[in-house]
Amino acid sequence: MALNKPYSDIPGTTIFDADMARIGFHLNQFAMSLMKAQNRERFKADERAYLDEWSMTEEQKQAVLDRDYNRMMSLGGNVYFLAKIFSTDGLSFQFAAATMTGMTQPEYAQMMLDGGRSPEGNLYKNEPNKGAS
Repeated sequence: MALNKPYSDIPGTTIFDADMARIGFHLNQFAMSLMKAQNRERFKADERAYLDEWSMTEEQKQAVLDRDYNRMMSLGGNVYFLAKIFSTDGLSFQFAAATMTGMTQPEYAQMMLDGGRSPEGNLYKNEPNKGAS
């Protein structure tokens, strides 16, 4: 990455910035192509062939085939663009988010109803826990 980014060491967080947009450009363009019904049908008919039409890295293509959304995000995918993939699969945003956290969809829904994820452990890796005693 081009600059020292103070947000690069937040555990479990991938920040989508200009560098990630550049890395994930073709992955995100592929995902956005799924907005058109004819492209969704082509993708469903032969995922690999459709992916091979895009200038993505092999690692990005494999992440799509594996439906590994965390990996796609680490390879420049923007979750709002990636939503087109899980929508194509008939999955809700909530279901996909649950898979990204290692929870079931009902567990994720309950966690969100309970106020979301605890801020504990979400500090910068090098930042002391100011709430700890």
